[in-house]
Amino acid sequence: MARSSSYNTRTRQLILDYLTENRRRAVSAADIVAHLEAAGERTNPTTVYRYLDKLAGEHRVMKYVAGKGERAVYQYADEQHHCHEHIHLKCVRCGEIFHMDCHFMDEVRRHLQDEHGFTLRCEGSILYGVCRKCAEKLRQEEEISE
Repeated sequence: MARSSSYNTRTRQLILDYLTENRRRAVSAADIVAHLEAAGERTNPTTVYRYLDKLAGEHRVMKYVAGKGERAVYQYADEQHHCHEHIHLKCVRCGEIFHMDCHFMDEVRRHLQDEHGFTLRCEGSILYGVCRKCAEKLRQEEEISE
């Protein structure tokens, strides 16, 4: 039985709302399905994946895959960030994603081109580490345990 277009529109809007509300972090399709179910929406995970792929194709979300066999995560792409022009930094503690949208990217891009003949493509790029806030929390925890 075919689903009504209003169902798809409502589900898509709920997915987009969830992504925009969580724009500071990457979320998985499973996170979205759980959110939809908690909101009383019945949905097929395939529908969620299909819509996320559509949004990624439109550059409205960034899709990150850490490695082979890893699940993909998605982040709403704010228009002002031009996510295809810079690298992203993800905190492994809190999950927040930061846009490395600074002059350093120009230096990196120029160095790679001039010294290595390599043109950098940043779409979906992500470096993993610990953000300033989490590093401070870790430092405080270490001080307390000493």
